[in-house]
Amino acid sequence: MAITVAVVDDHPAILAGVRAWYACTDPPIEVVAAGDSVKCAWIPPGDTADVVVLDLNVDNTVTSHHGTVRRLVDAGRKVIVYTMQDSEEIALSCVELGVHAFLTKAEGEEHLVSATIAAAQDRPYVAPALAGAMAANRLPHFPQLSEREYEVLTLWFQCESKQMVADRLDITTRTVGTYLDRIRVKYANVGRPAPTKAALLARAIQDGIVDVDDL
Repeated sequence: MAITVAVVDDHPAILAGVRAWYACTDPPIEVVAAGDSVKCAWIPPGDTADVVVLDLNVDNTVTSHHGTVRRLVDAGRKVIVYTMQDSEEIALSCVELGVHAFLTKAEGEEHLVSATIAAAQDRPYVAPALAGAMAANRLPHFPQLSEREYEVLTLWFQCESKQMVADRLDITTRTVGTYLDRIRVKYANVGRPAPTKAALLARAIQDGIVDVDDL
């Protein structure tokens, strides 16, 4: 089954290029909506797309991207920010808001296609620009994780599902979920909430729990 995407960008060449990149992928990726306003992500068939690829330059969202991204994420949309903005602050704030990936347009076809497939499969994707922002933003408030919590967290980033983690550790998926919930509570308690898998991955990279090269 094809992955469906809504692409929000105000540059016709970018829209044409993204369509061309997606046209030759495996699994197939179909652009079902495209336009220069975030409205196209909500209008059918855009509101049924698996993934929303969002340029922060549309609808004046560079300086007010929080509201736009939050509305999409809160509605359950899987968002990839694809932008000319290379600010570490903007990249990290988008991850905090729950986007599946943050890419600069300089990172091109390979990363956008891979990130789109990962988002459709509910996996985080860390492109080089975001990896650099995460690594440069090591924060002093580390949660106290148990050895088992470290193990579950690391495996969860390396596996495609909680079931795979459970099989590796010979525990139930409910137990995996319990460990992850505890980890999220610990991060929230030190003032660093991580509500999504991508946000939790950002925290783990910042804290040196995992390395991008290990994923």
